[in-house]
Order: sequence, then C-alpha cells, then structure tokens
Amino acid sequence: MSNDLRDQIKTLLVENLMLKVPKEEIGDELPLFSPEGLGLDSIDALELVVSLEKTFGVTVPNSETAKQALASVNSIHDYVLANRKV
Repeated sequence: MSNDLRDQIKTLLVENLMLKVPKEEIGDELPLFSPEGLGLDSIDALELVVSLEKTFGVTVPNSETAKQALASVNSIHDYVLANRKV
C-alpha cells in the first residue's frame, strides 16, 4: 500500500505538473521545490494541492501546512495517509 501510494504520487506529479522527468527518477526524499530537486514553483504548488484534493480527498488548509506537506514524495505520502478521508 505504501509503495503503491508513493507511485501514485509520482505519477500525479509527472502527469499533472507536466514534468519532463520520468517518475522512476523522482526519489522519495527528493526536495520538490528546491533547485537541487525538481525546482517546482508556487504555481506548481497550487496545481499539486488541487490534484491531491481531487485524487486523494485531502485538503491543504494553508501555506505553512503546504510547505511541510509538499516538501517531498515521502512528506506528501505521510500527509495523505494522515488526512485522507476513508
């Protein structure tokens, strides 16, 4: 379940943000918003929040939560597990 969820998150990142990186190259701890990582920006963050709501039913209430929850695939994974409405 956990690895499957990480895979879903990577697919969501690649497809919804139109990344030019194959999902296999996105590490679980890769920083999503730093230049050393994927280098996503604030527009990408908004797209990601909307995608997480549509796909997993989780809301990201504010930018402070977003900074922590959207830092990496692992942080998104943990946030989804903790906040998903089953």
